[in-house]
Amino acid sequence: MTSFIPLEQYMKEIEMRLVDSISSSVPQTWNIPASLRESMEYSLLAGGKRLRPLLVIAAAEAVGGQREAALPIAQAVEMIHTYSLIHDDLPAMDNDDFRRGKPTNHKVFGEAMAILAGDGLLTHAFHQVVQASRLYNVPAEATLDIIEELAIYAGPSGMVGGQVADMQGEQGITDLETLQYIHQHKTGDLIVFSLKAGGRVSGASEAQLAALAKFGQCIGLAFQIRDDILDLVGDEGKLGKKVQSDVKQEKVTYPYFIGLEASQAELERLTLAAKEAVSDGSIPFPERLLQIADFLTHRDH
Repeated sequence: MTSFIPLEQYMKEIEMRLVDSISSSVPQTWNIPASLRESMEYSLLAGGKRLRPLLVIAAAEAVGGQREAALPIAQAVEMIHTYSLIHDDLPAMDNDDFRRGKPTNHKVFGEAMAILAGDGLLTHAFHQVVQASRLYNVPAEATLDIIEELAIYAGPSGMVGGQVADMQGEQGITDLETLQYIHQHKTGDLIVFSLKAGGRVSGASEAQLAALAKFGQCIGLAFQIRDDILDLVGDEGKLGKKVQSDVKQEKVTYPYFIGLEASQAELERLTLAAKEAVSDGSIPFPERLLQIADFLTHRDH
């Protein structure tokens, strides 16, 4: 286990380790078109919160496992998340010009290359999951479970389904129940996957996996509600994108349905429920997860 350093330092350590390892995760010996490799790395190394890799490693350590064994899974989930952002920014979807303060992938490399870079990251993620078993002796059965759940949580019944519902949703048509579906699947499912995968790497029991899943479901929805709030009142300089973009695109959000004050109350309720899920004694080292839950509640970007 890592000594209990401040959360900010912990997050920085994981980010640095992730960036160091992920930049070499596609072997230089592979014969890949240089433009494709450049486009993939442009978005993969563009920064961001690195929340999902953080949760993989924090969950692995929370049940007594080792960081290094969880690292290939952390890389994989960041690749899946990055591919989804590249595709989400395309003109056919959200049509965004900037991501994290930089021109979006298709603005730099063109639409066709952006699509293919996303495809490359999506498929390579499954290669990285296997490396947990190859390099760190994660049991084959656990690795199979992780691969299966990644396909489910990132696929048509998970993140992709949520993206479709989000694309089709608009004010006057989408109801609150559908918005909850969008948030649960477009954002929440990959967060739940990250926590369960970290647990599986470390041999978590079924009770521990259930606690981690509940934690993930609550912080996943809370995370998106916080995004909805920041879209209205956030700092553009910190967000790296224009505020009120959801309003301009007539997207439904929690504040649209229940207002800012009630949205903040729901955010706090979900954060408390998340913390309670991992504080019942089933998770031996929940402290870092509790810190992360509080951090996400109060983040400004």
